[in-house]
Amino acid sequence: MPKSKTRKKAVYTPPQKAQTVKVSPRWLAPLMVACWIVGIVWIAVYYIVPDLPGIASLGNGNLLVGFGLIIVGVVLSTKWR
Repeated sequence: MPKSKTRKKAVYTPPQKAQTVKVSPRWLAPLMVACWIVGIVWIAVYYIVPDLPGIASLGNGNLLVGFGLIIVGVVLSTKWR
C-alpha cells in the first residue's frame, strides 16, 4: 500500500491578540436588582394600599413609575458582564 503524502505547509494560526476582559462596575449589579425590586414593590403597594398620600395623587401614573423602574433594571442588565 502506498504511503500518503504529508503536508508540507504549516497549519495557519492567526496572530495572538491581547484579550481584554470587560468587567462591570461594582455598582451595576446592586443598582440593577434594586431597580427591579423597587419597581415591583411600588406596583404592589399601589394595588394593596391605593389610598396612601403620595401614591393616591399619582393614580395610574404609579404603574408608569413601577414599570419604568423595572425597564431601567432590564436596560442595566444588558451592560452587565
